[in-house]
Amino acid sequence: MKASDVMTTSIITASPDMSVRQAAGMMVFAGISGMPVVDQSGRLLGMITEGDLMHRAEIGTGVKQRAWWLEMVASPTELASQYVKEHARKVRDVMTTNVTTVTESCPVGDIAEILERRRIKRVPVMQDGKVVGIVSRSNLIRALVTMAPEIPSVAENGDHAIREDVLKAMEGQPWALARENVIVENGVVHLWGPVVTSEEGSAIRVAAENAPGVKDVVAHFGLSPNA
Repeated sequence: MKASDVMTTSIITASPDMSVRQAAGMMVFAGISGMPVVDQSGRLLGMITEGDLMHRAEIGTGVKQRAWWLEMVASPTELASQYVKEHARKVRDVMTTNVTTVTESCPVGDIAEILERRRIKRVPVMQDGKVVGIVSRSNLIRALVTMAPEIPSVAENGDHAIREDVLKAMEGQPWALARENVIVENGVVHLWGPVVTSEEGSAIRVAAENAPGVKDVVAHFGLSPNA
């Protein structure tokens, strides 16, 4: 699945000369938390988001007076930038200009990694220098709901086939159980083995639950299958 499969194409944009108040109103009434800032030719200049508008002098949310020693170590550049964010009236002065973008062919797995690593909520999708879409966290969640197929429950899957699928799902994982510790009877997977952490136990259980034809999963961690 690629960016083009999940992106929002009805894009709301701001202009750099738009007032901060107008931009905030657009986000509120459109129900969005950020939007691209583009020039008259459609070229991307930056992004304006809720985070850019959190600290504003008008509503008393500016950064509180720092301790004297923090004021001493803060550079004039940092203090000037903070002042602009709190008091500027135009979008161009408060927008984020270091914007991460993706192309339409970017895999959604890569996009999820970008959002997490950069701690951002959305990325513009670019084509020929223009914004053609937005992929947000909510787009990825919607894709999960609408596009991810359910694992089929195949009645004809025999116990041997189920066991092989469970072992294959765990293959190469440091928390995988040994072959002899996975036993399947009438579609019920029995997991045996040493005491494991709750996280490892959950991973093993999920690997078993996702195998086609599994009716139930029973964990016997800390016990031998011959006990």
